[in-house]
Amino acid sequence: MTSTPIAALTIRHGLAEVDSRNIDAFLAAGEPPHALLFFTGDPTVRLEAADVAVVLPELLAAFRGRLRAAVIARGSEDALKLRFHVAVLPSLVLVRGSETLGVLARIRTWPDYVARVSAWLDPATPAMTPAAGPRVAFTFSGQGSQA
Repeated sequence: MTSTPIAALTIRHGLAEVDSRNIDAFLAAGEPPHALLFFTGDPTVRLEAADVAVVLPELLAAFRGRLRAAVIARGSEDALKLRFHVAVLPSLVLVRGSETLGVLARIRTWPDYVARVSAWLDPATPAMTPAAGPRVAFTFSGQGSQA
């Protein structure tokens, strides 16, 4: 975590940094059952990551006692993106236990964050269907066109 706002999430706000080895323990461990997972991407390339990092503590304050959060370690993002339905970075993923309820990609307006998180916190909200992965795989043979 190189960005100051992103680093502040763990240093100042006490959020856990989780990776592919301990994500399940984090998700199983706690109350409340809902958590926000922050996939930052490279903050030097994904400049919105710093903006989302500023919004995340505000979301936790707005939904005090109903959410907890963690930052996904950069080295584990690629391994966890498919599992949590992340296609665009930065993203906030709202989960209940280990089930993904929704993904908020990039920076949003405050009313959008509040509306979506409120809806996803409803106990009747269904989990997203398991990610199936890409249906088409592109390969490169290095042979070029041999017509």
